[in-house]
Amino acid sequence: MERSYGAPPPAPAAAMSFGYADKLKRKKNVGGQLGATEYFDSVDDVVKKMKHVAGLVSADGAKVVAFTGAGISTAVGIPDFRGPAGIWTLRAKKLPVPPMKVRFEYAIPSFTHMALVGLLQCGKLTNVCSQNVDSLHLRSGVPRHRLAELHGNCFAERCHVCRREYARDFEVETVGFKPTGRTCTQPGCGAPLHDNTLDWDSKLPDDELEEAIECADQAAVNLVLGTSLQIAPANELPLITRSAGGKFIIVNLQKTPRDRQAHAIVRARVDFCMALLMRDLGLAVPPYERYDAAVVAHRVRAPTGGAAGAAWGLSVRV
Repeated sequence: MERSYGAPPPAPAAAMSFGYADKLKRKKNVGGQLGATEYFDSVDDVVKKMKHVAGLVSADGAKVVAFTGAGISTAVGIPDFRGPAGIWTLRAKKLPVPPMKVRFEYAIPSFTHMALVGLLQCGKLTNVCSQNVDSLHLRSGVPRHRLAELHGNCFAERCHVCRREYARDFEVETVGFKPTGRTCTQPGCGAPLHDNTLDWDSKLPDDELEEAIECADQAAVNLVLGTSLQIAPANELPLITRSAGGKFIIVNLQKTPRDRQAHAIVRARVDFCMALLMRDLGLAVPPYERYDAAVVAHRVRAPTGGAAGAAWGLSVRV
């Protein structure tokens, strides 16, 4: 699949919302457990467990992948869905959901996002498979060909004809693979673009799911970070790693349906655990650098001797 990055033609500004959650079809039963108790290991236990994880990650030839959920983005102000104060949890209790602390388009990657980039850059990590739609893995610098976005991306559009993907600087207005009103700019194409985010009744994108399954099958170590593993088929991926002879480690405050099969479970905040892991591996966490795109258009008249009334158009991408 070809991918294109940059600013699109002008689009309507996204309203302040809960992003993905507000755009989904309303559903009384969202599946899985909501508001489960959060547990915290002692600091000493977390330190010991992460030192053990560091040993697994640093083993010669070990192929390591990361499987991420909403819990890795909560530190930067994006709410989760099933935690005690999660969006689905509060709505199920008919309680008001507090305003988001940050608009999706202004959110920056968390420490965990950047630590994963560091692991990729030094060759310790091969791929990231994510259930998140907030685009923070891409913003952090994870190469697109190393990222499987199982539930899509609120900041991406796809052409279903030539398969080009467009990463946007604004949150796309729809979910459920609907036409967005924009068209593909690939020469000779011009087909309608569609959003790239699942709705409740949407099927997972075949290419993303196949990539995630392949990664899980080949992994010696699968780092399961910030997910309660409630929703299929994504929650089957750690079991694929285990069935193929690998190990998966869960870092999550809530219990999950896969705890009994996990090689290790760490009940602590993901950023703290990743800080310990990077320290034990002796690796630096790269700084986050934000890049924005803009299209500047300017029209000038034809030079003397040109066709009468003609004008030239110039479009510059910055």
